[in-house]
Amino acid sequence: MALSGPEVEKQVPAEPRPGRKLQSWWSLVFCLCFYGFMAQMRPGESFITPYLLGPDKNFTQKQVTNEITPVLSYSYLAVLVPIFLLTDYLRYKPVLLLQGLSYVSVWLLLLFGSSVLHMQFMEFFFSITMAARIAYSSYIFSLVPSACYQRMAGYSRASVLLGVFTSSVLGQLLVTMGRVPFSTLNYISLAFLTFSLVLTLFLKRPERSLFFNRGAPVSAGASPSELDRMNLGQGQPTGGKLGRLPASWRDSVLAYMLRELGRTTRLPQLRLWSLWWVFNSAGYYLIVYYVHILWNVVNPTTDTTRVYNGGADAASTLLGAITSFAAGFVKIRWALWAELIIAVVTVLQAGLVFLMYRTSSIWLCYLAFVLFRGSYQFLVPIATFQIASSLSQELRALVFGVNTFLATVLKTIITLVVSDKRGLGLPVRSQGRRQPPPPARELTSPMQEPDAQDGLAPEDGVRAMGEQRQQPEAKA
Repeated sequence: MALSGPEVEKQVPAEPRPGRKLQSWWSLVFCLCFYGFMAQMRPGESFITPYLLGPDKNFTQKQVTNEITPVLSYSYLAVLVPIFLLTDYLRYKPVLLLQGLSYVSVWLLLLFGSSVLHMQFMEFFFSITMAARIAYSSYIFSLVPSACYQRMAGYSRASVLLGVFTSSVLGQLLVTMGRVPFSTLNYISLAFLTFSLVLTLFLKRPERSLFFNRGAPVSAGASPSELDRMNLGQGQPTGGKLGRLPASWRDSVLAYMLRELGRTTRLPQLRLWSLWWVFNSAGYYLIVYYVHILWNVVNPTTDTTRVYNGGADAASTLLGAITSFAAGFVKIRWALWAELIIAVVTVLQAGLVFLMYRTSSIWLCYLAFVLFRGSYQFLVPIATFQIASSLSQELRALVFGVNTFLATVLKTIITLVVSDKRGLGLPVRSQGRRQPPPPARELTSPMQEPDAQDGLAPEDGVRAMGEQRQQPEAKA
């Protein structure tokens, strides 16, 4: 039975006082943020596509576009829900370990795999790393009092963005100025990821989580959660694992949550921003997955020192961080202007995608992608706030989970119909005009080191696949 009054007060710990306890959870936050930074240190990420298309792996553009990359969408859809549930049930740390092992597996397959099947397994393990990001983003809320949530969320996100930016800049400098081959860049990435895997062993496993492990008392000052309020109304226990509670309790809670989820669809603002989230994020991640292949089509040079994918990824990450930060200070009557703002930003994004499709200039293609990513990141925190502001913590997690799942389903359907060889199997630029061949001096310039590397999805993260340096297909 739910406790109340003096019994609850006895169990609720006091706010952390200056001293050992305060230092303890601050050190946990620092360790988690440091891990978040190091897990993004993958300087070879922006150059994976050229690596796959270059002499080291010698895959064709058709294989990369229509056989290898589509596996990422399918496997992400398959692992998203199980990993979401395991994250809460296993209390974060085991899923972070799984993420670290999957990252190492990705780069081992990149370095030592030689077949299309190996690269498809690489995409599968990468999908696990993407799905497991929920463990990192939600872990920090189990460590700190609720009054610190907003500040700590900023710290954890900043550490990830800083890691992506630093990694992209480092990769670009090593390629352009250090003339480091793509294969060496992959070995450097593997070393960083192995170190981040070791770091996860030192993270503390929390005693509570959102749904399955609610036995530990909540921090002082935390407001009752939706599940707590339901339990108080029904006189059912709140502690222990969900799986051990009576079926009638589980059924009633699930029914209540589903009813509440249905109610949210009748709220105009929630419906508007949720639809934006589903459709825009599906398009965004498809662009991120395939843009490095497009870059290689626009600029199929064999001179690896003139591949600037890392610089483009770094610039887009920096602009995304700036626009995300600026969005927090925008004061607009969203109930009145939301539709117009969404329409303007969406039209801008469509224009930038069309520019990437039509242009034969790699620099315009880079610029369009940077602006496209920045405009998306501008609306993400606004959508997050608009969706979250009127929901309880559990319903908030449920709505975001459903939105992400629907976006993944949409993205997978588009991939199957348009990109997969079992569907239309279209090339990345199927309706664009044929690009002129590279200048003669590029064709005859000596190759610095015919390695190429790939890129993973950013934050926002997101997986930005590959650099645009590929061998011309006729040559392959």
